[in-house]
Amino acid sequence: MTELLRLQPTESEKDKTSEDRYSTWMYMVTETETDPYFDFINNFLDILEPKFADLEKLGVTRDKILFWKLYEYDQQCGMEFHPQEMVRLGQNGIHLNIDCWTNSTEESTTA
Repeated sequence: MTELLRLQPTESEKDKTSEDRYSTWMYMVTETETDPYFDFINNFLDILEPKFADLEKLGVTRDKILFWKLYEYDQQCGMEFHPQEMVRLGQNGIHLNIDCWTNSTEESTTA
């Protein structure tokens, strides 16, 4: 996966100790309130779309791909997605999961 996508996966604490650590490949981008907007749906699809055939050869079918937005907020949790992004996700059969929670610090971050 790493060679194919030309990206270093994000390692989690679970990956270091789990016997099935090679069953999940994760790439994470973290942004803060002061960072410029990161269009995660289009950026990630730009990475994946040219590689779908090669991913399937590795046993990674589109139904196994999940985009996960983790959002920590202070006052209000609001998100907006452009219809073209949603269409693009749907046409590719990619699932989107969003988790939101209230931050516990002064500075809010999203992943």
